Amino acid sequence: MKAYRVVFALIGWATLAAQYWLMIQGRSPGEIPGLTVNFFSYFTILTNLLAALALTLPVIAPDGIGRWWGRPAVRGGIVLFITVVMAVYHLVLRASWDPQGLQKVVDYALHYGMPVAFILDWLLFVRKGQTPWSAAIAWLGFPAVFGIWTLVHGALSGFYPYPFLDVAKLGYALVVRNMLGMTMGFLVLAVLLVALDRLLGRFGKPTGDSAPASP
Repeated sequence: MKAYRVVFALIGWATLAAQYWLMIQGRSPGEIPGLTVNFFSYFTILTNLLAALALTLPVIAPDGIGRWWGRPAVRGGIVLFITVVMAVYHLVLRASWDPQGLQKVVDYALHYGMPVAFILDWLLFVRKGQTPWSAAIAWLGFPAVFGIWTLVHGALSGFYPYPFLDVAKLGYALVVRNMLGMTMGFLVLAVLLVALDRLLGRFGKPTGDSAPASP
């Protein structure tokens, strides 16, 4: 387990660093602060950051902050978010651009490699049957905050990270409708994830961390 998490933590951090470099390369120093804010305004980047932290901290601080990041409910939430990242990219966004070279490698790592790695980590190493049903609601807080930030930041800067959230092109009514649809999708997947966790906890072999389950 430790070796697995170390390897994919390193891949996660390297991928995030490479994506940031690709975003700012060739830009003037005055552009970098705004680009940095935009970088951290992508749900993909934030979720991969959470995954990298969740792979790193239980290894380097297992009795400290890493214990919280090892909780089944915390890791389950990240599984939810990163599954959505992979699904939305594959079903909605992939056809809208054609990355090449390093950008293609980074793109696939962020949207496929790290999601699959983190989902496998949850399946193999996280103790099952400890995630409460209430976690399915609590997990919605992260995408809700992201949605509010997207609208506020977009209104101030004109930057919207995804075409289905672009108020400038779609208008607020359609964007809010898209957000509500995404929220329902998050909720359905969250409930299914908790149900799977409980099913595996009941019928599967107990494995993984034994940290408390509360979020």
